[in-house]
Amino acid sequence: MKSFVKKIFAKQFHIDRNQIDEARKYIDSYWANLTRENKKDNDSLIGLPNPYIVPAHEEGREFDFNEMYYWDAYFTVQGMLDEEHKKLVLGMLDNLLFMFKRFKIIPNASRTYLMGRSQPPLLTSLIWDIYDAYKMDLKWLEDCIKVAEEEYQTVWMGTAKPNNRKVHKDLSRYYDINQLHDLAEAESGWDMNQRFNRRALDFLPVDLNALLFKYETDFARFYRLKGDTRSAAKWDVLSVARQKTMNSLMYSELKNWFYDYNYFKKRKGTVSSLAGFYPMWAGMVSERQAKEMVKTLRKFEQRGGLATTDVQPLNQFMPGTTPTQWAFPNGWAPLHFMVIEGLQRYG
Repeated sequence: MKSFVKKIFAKQFHIDRNQIDEARKYIDSYWANLTRENKKDNDSLIGLPNPYIVPAHEEGREFDFNEMYYWDAYFTVQGMLDEEHKKLVLGMLDNLLFMFKRFKIIPNASRTYLMGRSQPPLLTSLIWDIYDAYKMDLKWLEDCIKVAEEEYQTVWMGTAKPNNRKVHKDLSRYYDINQLHDLAEAESGWDMNQRFNRRALDFLPVDLNALLFKYETDFARFYRLKGDTRSAAKWDVLSVARQKTMNSLMYSELKNWFYDYNYFKKRKGTVSSLAGFYPMWAGMVSERQAKEMVKTLRKFEQRGGLATTDVQPLNQFMPGTTPTQWAFPNGWAPLHFMVIEGLQRYG
């Protein structure tokens, strides 16, 4: 009976080459609807030197995206790393660098009212993706990495307002200049979620610190390419230290998963989420951990893909509570991307 049901299910959801081609044509034709250009500051909208892609567009809706978002830009570019879109891709990275040079932060998005926080730091990953895809020269890479190093130090390793993020054992938290938990949670990109129990400022997030580990290894890669072994070794020391601290505070041997760490209460969070897979994406887990984490991943698997967390929030339908859209049963494309890349990285 089981095999019969499997066959029916497989037939029902089989996707053939014609359908894939049709989907690709639709996506390719839709970029124009999502492309914006705004060279001068316009009310709250920040002027940017190059055209960019916005997250969504629907005709006739009162709300519309016209601003460029930080972490959305990284995932959007993954679908455009080809010669046809090279100018647009390079321009979007240039917009992010431009905003940092102007404001000393890459804001949540290119709006003046979103300057109090950033978004998950993916700048070095975007730089290296573009460098590898288009065979950029070392001078271009050096100019980009210089900005990324300043962002790392100023924003993510800041210890006082307006960037009070590095708060415990050299690990960092999500933050907002207003020092409000919900706005700090918005910096995570997961607004809203159940990971932080509405107290995001109290937590060291596993995804954020895995991304910063990736920055450190990306900087080491750059200095090795440049032949500067001393600077590369400095970044190696920092990445190894972060790896050890995260393993100590965030990894559960019992559950074979990484958890956010509440540094106020000195204990791991209790919510299992796909943020726990970021360390595998970043390449900072051992082969043994990777093997066990693949088994644990099964509890997120649903018919349509991976759920963001493994359980239904208890307060999901309680009057007066904030909906937690970054939670079970919802699945999100960026998280699927990170999980798949992490799985591929470890074979």
